[in-house]
Amino acid sequence: MALVVGGSKSVWVEPRNHKIVGAVLAAARGRASLTQDELAGRLGKPQSFVSEYERGRRRIDILEFLLIARTLSANPLDVFAEIMKSAAG
Repeated sequence: MALVVGGSKSVWVEPRNHKIVGAVLAAARGRASLTQDELAGRLGKPQSFVSEYERGRRRIDILEFLLIARTLSANPLDVFAEIMKSAAG
């Protein structure tokens, strides 16, 4: 299934895009000086949850994204801008 954008172009989220999101969130976690285990504890999730999305093996929805950013004391708009910049390059 593809998403129609602007009536003419189909866009599909590829696995590499999940890796970009994960890498940016991992960098944000590093800037917050938290381990995966510490972040997982604050999120009330197992460490494997953090590991899976950071490796691009698990998709996160927008609400999870916002919660993760907030837990990292990061501005979600800044994190999203970093994702967009990485995806464009």
